[in-house]
Amino acid sequence: MSRGASFGRDPGLQTRMVGTLFGLGLLYVVFAAVLFAAMRNAGGAIVICLVLLLFQFFTADKLALRSMHAHEVSPAQAPELHAMIDRLCLQADLPKPKVAIADDRMPNAFAVGRSQKSSTVCVTTGLLELLPPAELEGVLAHELAHVAHRDVLVMTVASFFASLAAMIMQNAFWFGGGNRDNRDNGPGLLAVVAVSALVYAVSFFLLRALSRYREFAADRGAAIVTGRPSALAAALVRISDGIARTPDQDLREVGPVQAFYILPPRAKKAVSSLFSTHPPTEKRIAALQRIEAQLQAGRTV
Repeated sequence: MSRGASFGRDPGLQTRMVGTLFGLGLLYVVFAAVLFAAMRNAGGAIVICLVLLLFQFFTADKLALRSMHAHEVSPAQAPELHAMIDRLCLQADLPKPKVAIADDRMPNAFAVGRSQKSSTVCVTTGLLELLPPAELEGVLAHELAHVAHRDVLVMTVASFFASLAAMIMQNAFWFGGGNRDNRDNGPGLLAVVAVSALVYAVSFFLLRALSRYREFAADRGAAIVTGRPSALAAALVRISDGIARTPDQDLREVGPVQAFYILPPRAKKAVSSLFSTHPPTEKRIAALQRIEAQLQAGRTV
């Protein structure tokens, strides 16, 4: 059995994710062609942006943990948490990630890391205080499913050109160069900025759709590995209630990290699910209930 295979796969979900990635790929091919044509005018600025994005790729996990004031804990410091992750990793044939705890009253959890071997699963002290063991196991299995599916790597790569487009819009002046009036040297500043804006706008919605699909896939993986979809569903309800009771000042510092959480702290303020990185909690619970019914009926999920 290959690593992570026991987290299961949903053919319909896989098809939607592949379709979304294909759409992003087509979009990025057009964007790359425009940037290639513009290199004679703004090659230096584009190279600088690429270097910055690579730096972000290799340091994002450390920055995320640092922003949450999280610290790695040893088995001696958190024996029950380590034992639970040991058991889930053994069951899923997955390399054990590093384990971290963030001193935060808001109940939540997230996983970071470019690969399975470099991943870290982090939980907040609020989550450890709130959830009973079975529900905590469901949350940890959800985060391990993200690790098994390499979701951080996939989303980082998928958002690479979107981030580059955002950088170009924010630093348009530097892309003008001294040759923007020379029409023989490729697209001018306005054309590059206009294409960047279009790429950013379209990729914004495609990336959020991809993120929502991957949250559904992680829920499904956790349900299959633990065999208790109802425990994860109960955890989502309890976490949602816990976030609602968390003082606003404790939610202000989570902006850069909230896309990684099992439940985003500010999801209730989203105008529409199209703008959200996570599916509505009600839809996630409904999906888990369907898996629960299938398991109880003895059907393969």
